[in-house]
Amino acid sequence: MELISIKNMPKEAKILLLRGLGYSSDGTFVLDSSGHKVKDRYIEVEVKLSNMLIFPGSTIILDDNPLSIASYLEEHKNGL
Repeated sequence: MELISIKNMPKEAKILLLRGLGYSSDGTFVLDSSGHKVKDRYIEVEVKLSNMLIFPGSTIILDDNPLSIASYLEEHKNGL
């Protein structure tokens, strides 16, 4: 599996990626299909465009916080 970093991807490219996954952005935060700010499911912080993380094969948008990453990996360890 090839990993591609989106950390330094231009903002416009990140927004296009989000749209392809059914999300959007106000330029700062990741928004769901209803226009509400997306919260990281593990640490309950609003996910910013600048620090969003998407694992390959997933459509779950996370914050790049180490606790969130570890929680995701623990929950999905059999699928990796």
